[in-house]
Amino acid sequence: MGDAVELFRPGEDVFYCGTFTRSGANADCHLVDERMVGKKPSSLSFAEAAALPLTSLTAWQLLFDRRGVRMGKPPGAGSLLIVGAAGGVGSILIQLARRLTGLTVVATASRPETQDWCRRMGAHHVIDHSRPMPPQIAALDIPPVSCIASLTQTAKHLAALVEIVKPHGKLGVIDDHDHFDAAPLKAKSVSLHWEMVFTRPLYQTADLIGQHHILTEISELVDAGILRTTMTRCLTPFSPDTLAEAHRIVESGGMIGKIVMSR
Repeated sequence: MGDAVELFRPGEDVFYCGTFTRSGANADCHLVDERMVGKKPSSLSFAEAAALPLTSLTAWQLLFDRRGVRMGKPPGAGSLLIVGAAGGVGSILIQLARRLTGLTVVATASRPETQDWCRRMGAHHVIDHSRPMPPQIAALDIPPVSCIASLTQTAKHLAALVEIVKPHGKLGVIDDHDHFDAAPLKAKSVSLHWEMVFTRPLYQTADLIGQHHILTEISELVDAGILRTTMTRCLTPFSPDTLAEAHRIVESGGMIGKIVMSR
């Protein structure tokens, strides 16, 4: 532990996301800035806790920082549509929106098992993004969709999302695109919000310690029983073969929640 560390004491259990500017993501030990670290939820194992930092930071920043959703349950909060909701980010985003805001949460998933998972995470409604989404939304008795979180295949679904979102709504995006035409958002004055979880450490922003504060909040919410881990598989032992298997599972495109490797 560095001499200038102020937030932690030797021996404390922590969790963190890290940064892609350093190699060694699969190493046994990491050196990490304390401003990017939170205290591990005491109610979780290390494996269960390891599933949370990357996705919870992404989901929190997308929901509360980028799109300015307020905590609490005011009347008329509107609806949030989460596209591709059964993965790691969607699984925690459903929980945050359902537990901490007044938004009606609509998740999309295309398989029975992923749809069931979204309901278990807390989604009010689940629709199938492999079928036309606007008529499915129209069939629901919900407030207008004021916010959309598109977590995958945004370009493919953009026309449907523009049709669904209310005027002056907000579209949050985390996936990468070779080409993305935002012009269709103009007619409805829809604002576009990118979320990149590594922006703070990549540019050493003045608010880098915000990641510490978010992880601290996540840890407290988990220990209070408000949030749950999104780990669905834990592979052991920690080895090159296990690492290859973990990548194979993720790259198959059918992953639900998060996969963790452990000793």
